[in-house]
Parts: sequence; C-alpha cells; structure tokens
Amino acid sequence: MQICGRSRLPGFLLAAAVSIVAGPCLAESASYEARLAAYTKARNAYEAQARAYWNEIAEKRRTRFAKRRNHEAVGLHDYVLTQPPVYTGPPRPPDMPKDPTRPPRAPLPVLADFLKSAAEHHRFVPQRPARDSDFKRSYVQLAKAAGLSRDQVVRIYSFETGGNGTYDVQAGLTHPRPGARAISTAMGYNQLLTTNSVSLLAGYGDQFVQALRQRGVDDSRIGHLRRLIAFSRTVPNRWGDHDKLAKTQRGWGIHAAVLDRDFGPLLQVQKLLTSVKFAQTKGHTKPLTAAELEMMNLTGDGNGIDLVTMPQSLRERVPTSNFFQRGGYERNGIARRTGVVAKLYAEMNSIMDRLSQQPGAKEMASLF
Repeated sequence: MQICGRSRLPGFLLAAAVSIVAGPCLAESASYEARLAAYTKARNAYEAQARAYWNEIAEKRRTRFAKRRNHEAVGLHDYVLTQPPVYTGPPRPPDMPKDPTRPPRAPLPVLADFLKSAAEHHRFVPQRPARDSDFKRSYVQLAKAAGLSRDQVVRIYSFETGGNGTYDVQAGLTHPRPGARAISTAMGYNQLLTTNSVSLLAGYGDQFVQALRQRGVDDSRIGHLRRLIAFSRTVPNRWGDHDKLAKTQRGWGIHAAVLDRDFGPLLQVQKLLTSVKFAQTKGHTKPLTAAELEMMNLTGDGNGIDLVTMPQSLRERVPTSNFFQRGGYERNGIARRTGVVAKLYAEMNSIMDRLSQQPGAKEMASLF
C-alpha cells in the first residue's frame, strides 16, 4: 500500500484506508507547501539583493573604464566596498520541480569535442607532441624570445595547472580523481578559453604565420592554420563576437589549435605577451610580477590593469568581486575565500611558491 500516492488496494480496502492515511497525507502536503513557500520567498529576496549588488559592480566597472580612457584618477569611491550577499535562507526542498522556463544547461565541450569539430568543420587534425616535455621546450623558447621571464612563466604555469599540468590539460581535470569533470573550456599551460583561441587567431594570425614560415614549418601545415584564422575573422574583431563564435561547434574546432606542437606554444605565449603589452600601453612600464601577470590572465586585461596599478592602501579594502562577473566569481573559490585584493595577491603568491616545487614546474624552470 502506498501511503500518499496512488493505491493499488481493492475498492473496499481502499475506502477503509483513506480515513487512516488522509490525515498524514494532508499534513505532509501542507508541510511541503510551507517549506516550498518559505524557500521561494527567501530565494526571491536574495536574488533581488544579488541582482542589485552585481548591477552596481557592473556600473562601477564601466565608470572606472571610462575614467581610465579619459586619463582621470580612480579612487576608493569607484569600487563597491561591501562583499556580495550570501544566501542564508532555508534549503531548497529536494522534491521541488525544476523551473520549466529555464533552459537546460548546454553540455561543456571537452578535448574530444574540440578534436572532432576541428576535423569535421576545418579538416584540421593537430600534430600533437610525442611528449609533454617537447611542448614545454618549444613554449619556453618562444617565451624567452618574447621577453617573458622564467619567474613569470613557471609561476603562472604552477598556479594554473597545479605544477604538473600537461599541454592538453583542461580546467577541472588538472588533478585526476574519480568523478572529475571539466569546469570550463580553459586548456593548456595558461588555461586558454575557446574565446581566447578565437580572439588570438583573429588578432595575431598573420604574425603566427610569419613566425611559422621563419621556422621552416611546412606550407601545408601553415595552410591549416590560415583556414582557422580566416574562420576566426568571420565576425567583428570584438570579444563579445569572438565569444559567440567560440560557443559554436565550428568555434570549438578553433580551440584544437592549442594542442598542436607548432601552433599551441604560439597561442599560449601570445596570451601572456598581450597582457604585458597592454600594461605598457597603460603606462605601467615596470616589469610585471608573476602574480600581477596572472591577475591579468585570470580576470582579463581591462580588470587586470586595475588590479596591477591599485595602491596597497586600496588593495586592503577593495573586495575581489569588483573584478568578476557574478558567475565567474561564484565559481572562483580563491576570489570568494580571500575577500579583498590584498589577500588575493597573498594567497596567489603562496600557491605559486608551493606549486613551483612540483616536478612539472621544476622541469619547465630547467628549460630556461
């Protein structure tokens, strides 16, 4: 006999059972409705508060960007100085139905998807290195030639991959464990996103082609890269447009370039070099520390230069949430845990110190 569901009892027994179970069923239903109402009320109040907070974060960010374009000083009042709201209401009832108006989350592409899309849509199969050390050697040679320091390269690699990551490691899979899954499309030593790959090919593709020719790479191989470059330029040269393209299956195929033994190191190095050049154009001529360069790599150059040039007195008061979108912040445990910029720098340097002693990081350091 089912207590509060559809019963399979014969009619005469069902009638007798109704009087016995009706009371508990009604009580259980009332309890569920009360829990649902309490959760919904609390969650709606929290979401309203969170939307207001993150809207203010975005507005303050736009103001800071505008001030920097106009060469105006940025001060403490240009940041939100409170921490993001935290939901403290009752838990979601486990049997609460899903919101039918919310579309299901699209599956996150992984390495196999990037390779499949590259082959199907671009007739491109990356030539992968025989060993990770071969990729490291090429990467280090290019990084040195570009003026990046051993400290920058090794410490960023350590922070992004745990000090042992391979050229093809994807975010969420840096530490193999049962049930591990990818948490973003970020891949490689500097954890490039699919959008980074599209943006870098669109902006620096001609430079990459020239570098490959100087190194004597076969023209047929360069032809593959030129097709990827051409596709990346089918949209306006803006991050938002690159992001939309990167989320398509044809866009996934572009990301396979980071796996190629010749193309991948160029993309990885250029990502860091672009941040260095950006800082210089904003008047920051001092060499970036590894943590400063990683801040730009982590949050984007526009936010990153803000973090780099911020005086220590502000770093100790400004919340880390000022430099993230809501979703990115909620997924970033370090940003949430540290709370303010000064503590974020301190923890980042501590992690870099520790993970730079891992075998993969020591191998990379030895190649300089």
